[in-house]
Amino acid sequence: MPRHITTTIQDGIGHVRLARPDKLNALTLDMLDDLVAAAHGLRADRRLRAVVISGEGDSFCAGLDFGSAMKKPSGIATRFLPRPWRGTNTFQEAPWAFRRLPVPVIAAVSGHCLGGGLQIALAADFRITHPDATWSVLEGRWGIIPDMSGVQALSELVGIDVAKKLTMTADKISGTRAQELGLATEVAADPVAAATELAQQLATRSPDALAATKRLFDGTWHRSPRRTFARERREQLPLLLGPNAARARVANSRKESPDFLPRQRRMVP
Repeated sequence: MPRHITTTIQDGIGHVRLARPDKLNALTLDMLDDLVAAAHGLRADRRLRAVVISGEGDSFCAGLDFGSAMKKPSGIATRFLPRPWRGTNTFQEAPWAFRRLPVPVIAAVSGHCLGGGLQIALAADFRITHPDATWSVLEGRWGIIPDMSGVQALSELVGIDVAKKLTMTADKISGTRAQELGLATEVAADPVAAATELAQQLATRSPDALAATKRLFDGTWHRSPRRTFARERREQLPLLLGPNAARARVANSRKESPDFLPRQRRMVP
C-alpha cells in the first residue's frame, strides 16, 4: 500500500508532506493514522527544532475523502473512539498531535485548504498561505460539523461570531482573506519557502525557551481542549450517521470530490 504521508528531517527541520497530489491530498483513514504516527515519531527525535507541514502538488489538503472513508464504516467507528489518556480520537489526534510537539509547527498552505485540511493547518502554531489559496470550514456543506480539533483551534484564532459564520456558511475564502480574519499568520508567494525560512530562524533559538513558550500559551489561552474534543464527538456522531448528512453527501459528491474540484474557485470576499 503506498504511503501518502512522508516525513524527513534536514538540519533539524522536520518536513511532513501530504503526498496524494492526484486527489488534492484528500485524507483517507490510513492517512489519518499516518499523520498521528508521524507526529509521535517526530516527538521522539532529539534532532527536531521545528516542523513544516505542506502538501505535494497544487493543494495543501482538500479535506476528508468521503468516497474512500465511507466504504469502511468500521474503520470510522474505531477511529472515532477517544483515547482516555489523551482525550482525542484518531480524527482529532491527526492534527492535534502536532500541537503537542515541543517545537514550533508551521503549515504551508497552497491551493485547497478545506475541511479536515483546514483543521490540520489550524493545529499548527503558524500558517503561511498563498494569497490565492482556497480556505473553507467545508463540513457544513456535507451536513456535519468540524470535529478534527477545529473548534478548539478556531476559538483561539477568531471571534465566536466569525467562527460561527465560517462554520455555518461553509464559505470559501482566499488566503488573503484568511490572513485578514486571523486564520492565517501571513501571506507569501511561496508558502513552503517562507515556512522553511521561519523554521530555520526559530531553529536558532533556545529549544527549551520555544518549548516553554508553547506550553505557556497553549496551557493558558482558553478552556481545556479535552472538554471541547468530547463535545465535538457528541455533536458529530448523530450528524454523521443521520439522513441529512447522507443527502448532503449525495448532493455534493461530484462537485466537491477531489476528482472534480476545479483548480480555481471564485473567492468569497
